[in-house]
Amino acid sequence: MSGKTFVWLLTAFLLTTAPAAETQQPKKIPVIGYVTGSVRTATSPDPNAQAFRQRLKELGYVEGRNVTIEYRYTEGKGPVFEAEQARDLVRLNVDVLIVSAYPTIRASKEATKTIPIVMVSGNDPVATGLIDSLARPGGNITGFSQLARELSGKRLELLLEIVPTLSRVGFLMTKESINANDALKRYKEAARALKLDHRAIEIRSNSPDLPAAFDTARKARLNAIIPIRNNTINLLAPRIAELAIKRRMPTMFERNGAVEHGGLASYTADELESYRRAAIYVDKILKGAKPADLPVEQPTKFELVINLKTAKQIGLTIPPNVLVRADRVIR
Repeated sequence: MSGKTFVWLLTAFLLTTAPAAETQQPKKIPVIGYVTGSVRTATSPDPNAQAFRQRLKELGYVEGRNVTIEYRYTEGKGPVFEAEQARDLVRLNVDVLIVSAYPTIRASKEATKTIPIVMVSGNDPVATGLIDSLARPGGNITGFSQLARELSGKRLELLLEIVPTLSRVGFLMTKESINANDALKRYKEAARALKLDHRAIEIRSNSPDLPAAFDTARKARLNAIIPIRNNTINLLAPRIAELAIKRRMPTMFERNGAVEHGGLASYTADELESYRRAAIYVDKILKGAKPADLPVEQPTKFELVINLKTAKQIGLTIPPNVLVRADRVIR
């Protein structure tokens, strides 16, 4: 073989194998940033994260194999810390963000105009200025609105049915909660329509004195308490339920999980379904969809959950016409 022939064959070989070598380069594994106020432990995993991961798996994504999830658990440390965790994930330049509490959603929106954001929001995202409209959210945010505030009146109506002697209701809230005033306004309007006296009871996120809050409720002769959800209240739910049982105080929560910890009742959208739907949106975004073109969805399924064990402990008989309408009863 002549030198020229060898050089020609070598060149031809390199030209034909170069594209093949390029196609064998490993694909970039997408990174999902996930910020939540839940607490994750070995014995008590985050049920929302579990629902999200399970749906991702059904869509072909396996954590650690073809997708990476960066978790940030804010654990009720307040809106400043929650916002910083969101900004931390933006600095990591993740491919998509999953955020829930209003401070993290707002901080994410302010920190990036390019990283897609999928929110699971309890507040009205249009009224709070997070998106332009439900149908066309605009910008880089889409996701799900759980209608937590829109259900305030219905929640209070159900509480009155559960406790027919109800005359004075308290709304437990944190002073630092950004949207607590809007929530309180809606509850007050509903309370006035139902001719119920009402009072706000405030606690601090960094040092919540729940026994003192219940002392205030007793002195005000309140018949029941509705805790207004945020990350701090969500984490305090088991302790709130425990103290309410000791004080024989009926509670109506804005999250179903609180009833499993001893709360009397809850009425809310199916939160796990929102996170399963969030996984579908993540899949669409990773495949090229733009958040601005994905409408913000609202829930179609709502759940009334009642804890009969708690009712017995506080000496309350749930009316049969309410019990028969419950989607889930904890005995």
